[in-house]
Amino acid sequence: MEAEHPGLARPMSEAPASSATRRVLVFGARGYVGTNLVPRLLHEGVTVRASARTTAPLAARNWPGIEIVQADALVPETLPAALQDVDTAYYLVHSMGAGKGFSKLDLHAAENFARAAADASVRCIVYLGGLFPEDADSEHLLSRRETGIVLRQGAVPVIELRAGIIVGPGSAAFEIMRDLVLNLPMMVTPRWVHRKSPPIALENLLEYLVRLPQVPEALGRIFDSGGPELLTYADMMRTLARLAGKPPPRIFPVPVLTPALSSRWLWLVTAVPTSVARALIGGLKHDFTADDAELRRLVPQRLLNFEESVQAVFDTEDRHEVQARWTEGAYPMRGHRREHAFYAKRADGSAETRASPAAVWQVVKRIGGKNRYYGADLLWWMRETIDWLLGGPGRHRGRRDADELRVGDHVDSWRVVGVEPDRRLTLMMGMRAMGSGVLEFDLEPLANGGTRLTATAYWHPAGVGGLVYWYSLFPAHLLIFDRMTRNICRLAEARGQPSPA
Repeated sequence: MEAEHPGLARPMSEAPASSATRRVLVFGARGYVGTNLVPRLLHEGVTVRASARTTAPLAARNWPGIEIVQADALVPETLPAALQDVDTAYYLVHSMGAGKGFSKLDLHAAENFARAAADASVRCIVYLGGLFPEDADSEHLLSRRETGIVLRQGAVPVIELRAGIIVGPGSAAFEIMRDLVLNLPMMVTPRWVHRKSPPIALENLLEYLVRLPQVPEALGRIFDSGGPELLTYADMMRTLARLAGKPPPRIFPVPVLTPALSSRWLWLVTAVPTSVARALIGGLKHDFTADDAELRRLVPQRLLNFEESVQAVFDTEDRHEVQARWTEGAYPMRGHRREHAFYAKRADGSAETRASPAAVWQVVKRIGGKNRYYGADLLWWMRETIDWLLGGPGRHRGRRDADELRVGDHVDSWRVVGVEPDRRLTLMMGMRAMGSGVLEFDLEPLANGGTRLTATAYWHPAGVGGLVYWYSLFPAHLLIFDRMTRNICRLAEARGQPSPA
């Protein structure tokens, strides 16, 4: 644990406001930890403001009673509104998804945020970083540490919580392991498979994040966090397989296969975004330990072991109810199949029209059956025929009603899972494939009274076969959805009365 912040803006003895009066900003609420932290804070009675670079995914979460704001740490002018009247700001953003050179973006973002937080008189910043071995040299690990340094150089006290592997649905490191274990019976790996780490359950991490800002003694300090066990990655993968009811994978470590080299084929075995997966894999050549005695003294709790943590993931997924629209990782949208990847591959197409959303909806809701799919019908016919030859429902065409849809209806080989008139239609694929597919239509009203229509295919692959299937069809998807949305918009203009421009 490192020294306290040298330039605190407020005395260490100052206690935080009560949960009823505090306004907390979750900056990066769209990400994995933020998505789970927001409902936890709401449960504690905290007034929450959630921010992301795009707000639509936040609105899709249907969190009750929160304020949603658009903000980007790389665009400083968006920060004052997000930080206004904020007591505690959780800084949960990173730029790994940007690929090469992301560390420079991370530091620039941290500088902007620290400055804006000081201008807004924020009481404290809570930053979630990563455990840092002394011999660390990967860009990911160095960037996590340097981001904390930049934040602490500002005037606002920072509580930095460092974590290693987080065991929870959507954690990139955990999902890489899940994709490998549940879909590959045999693995040739680098020697990092025998490196050790103290995985921490999501529930335990959230407890630390919620409680630390309430402890005056924690202000300005850095804490390691970890679970109660120090395990190798091979141990974790074997436990994960056993709890999922799968045979333990056969693991063959190869000395010449480095983490950097192994990361080159990740795109073929995991649906975790490749840039993120490569950044994480690059740091796995180190052993990680957590000196968490002081943290456990300040925030005592029972730490779940790895087996309990994985079981908690599966229990959480099993409790998921049917959803009316697609969101990343939603278990129902993955066909309630553990081996179907949490993260989705996607392809989309969009078009704009002068027709109103109501007019566009009249065309969208008649999809399938005799109307087919408004473009590239030969490609649809080919895919349906292949499914039929494989014993699937691909040639089962038809609808309950030619003009109306309701949840549970079948549209050819699709099943309707969400209907929001004039706004959204969500269909789940019923054809046979190595994964789960969702097709969603979004109707966005425009300022001129017209509509932007977007059709998006989401694919949760099951292992290598599911990823090969997706990549082989990706060019066709781009053609299909571009043509489909344009044709729907043309039909809407022809059928309805266009709104005045």
